[in-house]
Amino acid sequence: MLFRTTVIASAALALVATMVEAHSWADCVDWRFNDPAKPGWRASDGKCFGYARQYPVNSGVQFGGLDSYSPSRHYHQDPKDFIPCSDHFHGIEPGADETRQSPISKAYGGRFGVMATATAGQKMCIRWPAKNHAKPTEPNNPVWINMPQTILAKDPNQTGFTAANIAKLNYKNCNQIDGDTDHTPCGGCFDVPANLASGTYVIQWRWMLNKDEYYASCWDLQVNGASGQNPSTPSLGNSTSIFADLAEDN
Repeated sequence: MLFRTTVIASAALALVATMVEAHSWADCVDWRFNDPAKPGWRASDGKCFGYARQYPVNSGVQFGGLDSYSPSRHYHQDPKDFIPCSDHFHGIEPGADETRQSPISKAYGGRFGVMATATAGQKMCIRWPAKNHAKPTEPNNPVWINMPQTILAKDPNQTGFTAANIAKLNYKNCNQIDGDTDHTPCGGCFDVPANLASGTYVIQWRWMLNKDEYYASCWDLQVNGASGQNPSTPSLGNSTSIFADLAEDN
């Protein structure tokens, strides 16, 4: 009986540790609402049309569960070097390989999700799991969207990404699920810069949980650039409570 009690207690402690230590990542980098007048982040609210590099879309893991998958999707940067895109080796928690592939298309298709596409000036939306950090007792540190506005031969370092910030998103912009703060879906939207030429650009999703504790996801975006005039921005519908504080564009 003592052995059984010890095992149960250990399992309970492990579950608590998992919940406390769960951290987030960019689950979908091109989230499109089924009804723009009723935006939301639940599976019933929209569909995903673009993913981070080498994202395992056929894993069979439920939304928000890829922190228990191997390799895990959450990448905790090491403040000693702040490698911007996980290489699956470095970092306090290494995460999956999100380095630039050659060719870039190698990171997409097949068992991986498709590459995101957009028109210059278009509004794009991103989804992420709350992972227990959207509760009222948790700090609400922003998500930074960093996007160099030139076509690069290789990924920049973190300083280069940070200098290329185009938006700050509200981490707690979520559809709360009662009793399951781990798998609560959250998201935000930003404008792709309107003056971009056609080509493939790199974007970083970066979230600070605590001071010097950053989590990051990287992906490539195929842009159909502006030609003579800025393209129109697709409407996302009327203002709603979930969009009250989606983004502060710099």
